[in-house]
Parts: sequence; structure tokens; C-alpha cells
Amino acid sequence: MSAFNGATLMITGGTGSFGHTVLKHFLETDIGQIRIFSRDEKKQDDMRHALQAEHPEAAKKVKFYVGDVRDPRSVADAMPGVDYIFHAAALKQVPSCEFFPMQAVKTNVEGTDNVLHAAVAAGVKRVVCLSTDKAAYPINAMGISKAMMEHVIYANARVAAERGGTVICCTRYGNVMCSRGSVIPLFIDQIRAGNPITVTDPGMTRFLMNLDEAVELVRFAFEHANPGDLFIQKADASTIGTLAKAVQQLFGDTGIQIIGTRHGEKLYETLMTREERLRSEDLGDYYRVFADNRDLNYDKYFVEGKVQTMAEEAYTSHNTCLLDVEGTVKKLLTTDYVQEELRGIRHS
Repeated sequence: MSAFNGATLMITGGTGSFGHTVLKHFLETDIGQIRIFSRDEKKQDDMRHALQAEHPEAAKKVKFYVGDVRDPRSVADAMPGVDYIFHAAALKQVPSCEFFPMQAVKTNVEGTDNVLHAAVAAGVKRVVCLSTDKAAYPINAMGISKAMMEHVIYANARVAAERGGTVICCTRYGNVMCSRGSVIPLFIDQIRAGNPITVTDPGMTRFLMNLDEAVELVRFAFEHANPGDLFIQKADASTIGTLAKAVQQLFGDTGIQIIGTRHGEKLYETLMTREERLRSEDLGDYYRVFADNRDLNYDKYFVEGKVQTMAEEAYTSHNTCLLDVEGTVKKLLTTDYVQEELRGIRHS
């Protein structure tokens, strides 16, 4: 992408699954520098050594910054000279956020605000923030913190746009297969141990994306965003029962044990709410939800407000394309993780 030629890209939470995939897409391009910002020095060291071994020349483009989005000073110190930011740092585990909700608030809400304020102050050109389907009609602490994060994004985007500066936008996507916290690696480990797969609710549905699709969504948002836009990728889904059968078709059938839902889990996920659909645009593979740019002029709101407030239905993992076992197997095979695990079995 020509916009990245010679540019400096900063990835918060850059040692995670998303950051690794961004490096795969950008490392061999003409990008000037990639800054990995995260709080885990061990993961940074592992990433550094892997890059030096596998990409000795291109590895020089990658710079590592130890810091925490909760700490405004560490964020600001890493910001000078940055052109673009992919903001991926977050607490994502639903059960752990349910037990420690204030930790989710500090990272997902306050941390995002810290990143955006520092970006605007440093004159960063564009920031793409990563959100989750759990932020739409949230019922758990993780989703609520991400929903609040999105409102922080839109508020900062509005102010930055009024000043003619940093363009801030958001992406929202569903479960990323084989990323940290994904159930798929757990299923594979259980099969290898000869144990039955533990399934919460076979009828539960989830969107399915691979990491490359997540990066492509962020790149699309980067190219097409207006301030405060939300971008959503149209995605396939499957039931958890179908997903379990697909993993067993690839790795072996050890049976299924139903264990019931965990803290804060939904029966299905929503990527776009009924309210958002009213101000959305169909872009083919993606939806753009335009920013709500009304101000605090309440008289104007009540006098000129629209009668229609929501579309007939939301865009959910229940009403999107539901894959069967064969389709889910094909989707699983698009992930590097599953391919590597299958090669491991064949080489053992």
C-alpha cells in the first residue's frame, strides 16, 4: 500500500495474534518502521528473536517499546514520529473480565483514551481501533468495556475532526479463529490428550474469521475511513456443535461433553445493531456505519428527530450464512495454526 511506503506504523498490543499477522502482511513491504508497543517483555523478546532468525534484513524495521496503554506517559513516549496506529491492545477474555471488570475498564476504556489523546497530540494521521461483536448489545463485562471503548473512540474522533487533525475510526469483528483465547486450540489439545471436547452449548453460534481477514478489515478501514466510521466485515458463522465436529473431522473423534455456558456468554453474537443498520452503507464485503454527528443541541434533536429509530433486525451470527461441517472444515483450513497442527500430526 503506497500510503505505508516509508511510514511508521505503531501496533498497540503488538505481540498478540493480530500483531504477528500484521507483521506477516507488512514486513516485506516498503514500510519504514513498525513499532510494537506492549507490556510483555518476554513476548517482545520472543518476537524479536523469531524475526531475526526468519527475516534478518526486514527485522531491522521493527522497533520494540515496553509500555502499557494504562500508562499515558509510556504511550506518549512511544508516539513521536508515528504516522499510523493500529490499536489492538485489550483484555479479551470474557470470564476473566467478568471477575475483574475494573481491569477491563482500565485497559479497554481508559487505555484507548490514552492512546487516542497521545495520537492527536503527536499529530498521528490515522488510527484504526479494534473492537468486537461483544460490544453490540453487550451482556458481559468485556463487551460492556468494549462498547464504552467504542464511545470513547467516537468522542475522540469527533473532536479530532473538528480540529482538522487525526482521523480516528473503528473496526468490529467476531471470533478470530485460533487467536489467543480461541476455543479451537483447546479442542485440539483435548483431542490429542484423548479427552472429549468440552462444548458449552452446541446450539450457540459464533462468527468465524481468520487473522488474515481481520488484518484486511483493518486495512480496508484505514483506506476508506471518515472520522468516527465503524467498519464491519460480513462473516460466516457456525454453531459451536458444528465447529466441534469440524475440528474432530480433522484431528480425530474423541467425543463431546456438554458443560454449559460460562460466565457472561451469549447464545449468539451481534456485529451490527438494529439502530446502527439505519445509518449503515453496504460496501460489498463490508458494512460502513457512519458516525452519528449530532451535537448536544437537544431542542434540535427533539424537534427534528427521526421517527424511525431502528431497522427490522440486527446482523447476527444467527442470521448470517451458517456453515455446515464441511464448510467449517474449509474455513478452519484457512488458518496457519490448523495447518501447522496438522503437519505436526503427520510428522509425529
